[in-house]
Amino acid sequence: MKKRLQTFLFWFILIQPFLDIYWLSRPPLLKFSIPSILRVLGVFIAIILFFSIKNNWQRLKKQWWIITYIATLILYSICHLFSVKNFTGVDPTSFGYSAKVEIFYLIRACLPLIVIYITSYSDFKTKYFFRVIQAISGLYSLTIVISNLFVFSLTSYHTTEAKRISANIFSWFTQTNYPFNALASKGVFFQANTLSAILFMIMPIMLYILYKEFNLLNIVLVSVQALAMLMLGTKVGNFGLIISLVIFLITFLFHSLILKNTKFSAKFLITLICILAASSAIFPYSPTLRRSSLENGVAQKRSNLGDKNRLDQELDSGLKRYKGQKQAEYLKDFIKKNYWVYSLKHDLVLDHYSYQNDPYYWLDVMKRPAAERLNYRHLEQDILSRVMNNDKNKLNKLFGISFSRENNIAPLERDFLAQYYSMGLLGTILLTIIYIFVLGYGIFYWLVNKNSKTLLISSLLLSGGFILFAAFYAGNVLEYLSATLVMAFILGFLLQNIRYSKTSKYLVKK
Repeated sequence: MKKRLQTFLFWFILIQPFLDIYWLSRPPLLKFSIPSILRVLGVFIAIILFFSIKNNWQRLKKQWWIITYIATLILYSICHLFSVKNFTGVDPTSFGYSAKVEIFYLIRACLPLIVIYITSYSDFKTKYFFRVIQAISGLYSLTIVISNLFVFSLTSYHTTEAKRISANIFSWFTQTNYPFNALASKGVFFQANTLSAILFMIMPIMLYILYKEFNLLNIVLVSVQALAMLMLGTKVGNFGLIISLVIFLITFLFHSLILKNTKFSAKFLITLICILAASSAIFPYSPTLRRSSLENGVAQKRSNLGDKNRLDQELDSGLKRYKGQKQAEYLKDFIKKNYWVYSLKHDLVLDHYSYQNDPYYWLDVMKRPAAERLNYRHLEQDILSRVMNNDKNKLNKLFGISFSRENNIAPLERDFLAQYYSMGLLGTILLTIIYIFVLGYGIFYWLVNKNSKTLLISSLLLSGGFILFAAFYAGNVLEYLSATLVMAFILGFLLQNIRYSKTSKYLVKK
């Protein structure tokens, strides 16, 4: 039965790139995407296989901390559902709250935690772990590179429509008239930031595999993955590539020259330096830098086009002319006609947090400096904070305003903070901080246990650290099972190796 579990885990993690294909995520089935439903079923099957093994069930009965955690999570979920049900706000639709969506989200948020636990006790063999990571790298990276070269890739900066790129990577060096979002490629996948985080996460493991199995296949896989991360045109993809190569280079030298528990390999070192040099040479031409230069002048251009100074005077005059309800109606009409001049994001103003419901909030925003108005991430956080504080429910900070509301108002691109608004402080601790705890547990044993100081465990720790950093920095990670299930598999394998390092099983240095 253990072999069946290992085989199922192998294929379940391996198919994650296929479940990340753009068209499978839209339209949703009964408000839930088909990949999400398949992932729930997959984890459910893994649970059955895992507890079909007698020893696993007996072990769980003795793990009081796990049982306590499960009981606390169930109690929290019940309290969360009751709390968010009583939410009141300025929007008459309650910001599209759905109890069904909320329950499904709670289930979905638990899936990676289950995978961590199951993987950590599955005795998953290292060589099969390598094959899964190689396959994920190849499926994502080759798809991105090939689709870019033949110009049929979807653009990285469109998720509401399947819009294709205008030119391939060769145009980066010869033409400058293309906007950044016409060149950044994500293959046929759904979310570029999520994909960037996944590739950032698995790069140190791919480099470790290249070191352990130095051959042409792995050289090609790592090189193609590096190119794919540049083609994505995201900050996590581009900067993450350079960071991962540099940090792994330092880690390799630390293990081989200082700890001396890893054999030095000149051919691996030369290959790594060559990939780093090539990546650094291409990086200045990446769509990422085009985006940064473009954004700097957007707010000023819009202001000039709409004669903002004249509109400011007109607005002040109109507000003084009217009082009460007439003033509110005047303000609504003004915002509707001129919001674009103030560099306000149209979907935020017109739909997610409508000016019709809270026009005076948008008046306050329009009076802010241009840089603040254009910083949409900060603005989204500001809106969510206003919504949470305006509600009379004092338990919002503990239990959140619900995932469905947070996602409908402003799906915040800053993980941990997004979970705080949707699930509250308790939910964030129970459902997301647990990943940091697992990583911290691994770091602790790396520091105190000599047998844990291996290049393999260091690579796994880097992997977990990279994706959690990406989640905090750029978001769009912890809400997507394509990333969290692979992360959970890696963290579970980390815990398995930490456990082995404390026993006589772990005799060979990795």
